Amino acid sequence: MMSGYTSIDNQKVAGSVPAAAPANSGPDRIATVRFTESNLQTFPPSSETQGKISVVFRPLSDADDTFSKPASGGSSESQPTGWMQSLTVGAYKPYFDVDTSDVLERIRDSLFPFRGNFTEKTADNPDLYGPFWICTTLIFVAAAIGTFVTYVAHKLEKKEWDYDINLVNWSAGLFYGYVIFVPLGLYVILKYFSVPSGLVQLWCLYGYSLFIFIPASCLSIVPVEIFRWVIVGGAGFMSAAFVAMNLHTHIKSAGERWFLIVAGIFLLHLALAVVLKLYFFTVTVGAN
Repeated sequence: MMSGYTSIDNQKVAGSVPAAAPANSGPDRIATVRFTESNLQTFPPSSETQGKISVVFRPLSDADDTFSKPASGGSSESQPTGWMQSLTVGAYKPYFDVDTSDVLERIRDSLFPFRGNFTEKTADNPDLYGPFWICTTLIFVAAAIGTFVTYVAHKLEKKEWDYDINLVNWSAGLFYGYVIFVPLGLYVILKYFSVPSGLVQLWCLYGYSLFIFIPASCLSIVPVEIFRWVIVGGAGFMSAAFVAMNLHTHIKSAGERWFLIVAGIFLLHLALAVVLKLYFFTVTVGAN
């Protein structure tokens, strides 16, 4: 048994150090094998340390890995496809991906209606961000200025004045309805005549065309009726010309009826200006 222990003095055993025999060792002495002392402060232990067992650390099979795995029914669900995708928020995200400089440039272009290059500039990246905020701003500006105009008129006549909350509702219905349904109807007409057009691009064009009505509404504070007609009428003409000039080159492919379509677009914009003037900036002081 003892000779079995002394036979490993010249061997190298994995996980051990060579047997160290004393200088005066003889056949009667037992060679002892010394292992390096473990250092428990080092974790995990180095795989190169002699006298220790190399361990590959893996998480326990029953460990709670809830945060590392997707919840059941989460991302594994199939994404909507086809027409159902148009009902998701992500489908409209690209149309709101614009910078402030882009919006300001498009607003500036809407103030020069006879250039007719707005649709070419926005063909690759039509947005709905600018039209949404222009229309929303116009709704509150028109309602606020209209309320202020009636207030001033009643105070000058020393009459009792009551706030009309319906101005906001009518303003929202007028401008949101116009900027949504008029381009939608025009899109259907252009498709009927096989004219290439995009619905989002029409919404973008009509939305930016309404910007001119914001400063026109602010200038309508001046209590001069003729001045108000000139301001609102001029804004309506510029807005109608902006839309018509940017669409007439595309609508010409509709054949001989292209002129009727452009004339209808122009007259609808003038009608919007007339409704804006009559409903919001025409003051009738009661007799009470």
